[in-house]
Amino acid sequence: MTDGPRIAPLAPADWPPEMKGALAALHPPAPRHPFPSRAEGRPKGLNVLGTLALHPQLATAFHTFNGHILFATTLTTRQRELLVLRVATVRGSAYEWAQHVVLADDVGLSPEEVDRIAAGPDAPGWGALDGALVRAVDELVADGAIGDATWTALSAELDAQQLLDVIFTVGAYDALAMALGSFRVELDDDLRR
Repeated sequence: MTDGPRIAPLAPADWPPEMKGALAALHPPAPRHPFPSRAEGRPKGLNVLGTLALHPQLATAFHTFNGHILFATTLTTRQRELLVLRVATVRGSAYEWAQHVVLADDVGLSPEEVDRIAAGPDAPGWGALDGALVRAVDELVADGAIGDATWTALSAELDAQQLLDVIFTVGAYDALAMALGSFRVELDDDLRR
């Protein structure tokens, strides 16, 4: 594997005008969850956005979908980040991991819980639902389906909409991990910190 991205992301100054609409698509019409802080010094993830800027129509479609996952999901934000971080671990996506460790802190996941996510579903300390969520990621990525025992554990606590949000969260971030890995998107300097 060579160093550097296969196709360099566009710098914000070079983004096509359609990216304004693509970024707006991240905001669902009926958000359930707050948008992240825009505080000074907070990582912005410009390399992933600059990569998506290469295809603004796709960026708009993906951001519409991902806007639901981030801000309108029926899952808690904690559950969402648990799923995303496990996808990042299973797929070896350093970019996805770094970006979502920041969001995990925002939603109250402790450093110990983040370490446990990386360790997997058999790590000691999981409650029934959290362990099933982590296991569901592993099963979805490996087999394309949630196994019966994991389904039983999830469906004991989650309704049909939440179960759909589990599956589609994993799918969205699995697809994004594939894009990040295939394009070899590098960590932004602000994410390295």
